Amino acid sequence: MAKTLVMSLGGSLIAPDGLDIDFLKKFRTVIINFVKKGNRVVLITGGGNTSRTYQKAAKKINPKISSTDLDWIGIGATRINGELVSGIFGDLAYESILFDPRKKIKTSRPIIVGAGYKPGSSSDKDAVLSAKAFGAKTVINLSNITYVYDKDPSKFKDAKPQEKMTWHEFKKLVGSKWVPGAHVPFDPIATRLAERWGMNLVVMKGSDLDNLKKYLAGQDFKGTVIL
Repeated sequence: MAKTLVMSLGGSLIAPDGLDIDFLKKFRTVIINFVKKGNRVVLITGGGNTSRTYQKAAKKINPKISSTDLDWIGIGATRINGELVSGIFGDLAYESILFDPRKKIKTSRPIIVGAGYKPGSSSDKDAVLSAKAFGAKTVINLSNITYVYDKDPSKFKDAKPQEKMTWHEFKKLVGSKWVPGAHVPFDPIATRLAERWGMNLVVMKGSDLDNLKKYLAGQDFKGTVIL
């Protein structure tokens, strides 16, 4: 049965320290093979380190810069990443970047790429809004972690990886307030919306493309499912 999947593609995967050409080539192959089976993918690109580098520079120049202005800088980074990702898929991708994630695009093209929308949240929220617009029940967060832990593993040695979590457990981890450039498994605002709309969230290490292929094929995979 054909699927519509929404993926939040972390900017740290696109450009961890300069553009990761090797990853993008392999990711392109995985997605093309998936959509060739009749499936559709909505890819929402994050800003990652590109966003944080520009935000950090802005704060050095103007320590009083507003959170809104920092968010707009981050949104700009997501959009340049989105143009790159859309471009590598050529005619398989919808001809323009989706800037309003609430809008359902009517197109025969199987790949739609979106980016940052408005200040006050991250591209994770845009992924959740797109999932609602396109009727997808699952959002896949391709991040730089294999699992979500029950507490911060950088602070607690006894932190344990979780294969499944409830939204209640997950909300305790990510908090309730969005902070531009924050390092959390998923945007707190997006988390609340996904729970409200009865969605599932899958968090997995995006650079492990063999693992992503297993998930797309319905096989056992490494990652955390929040439901």
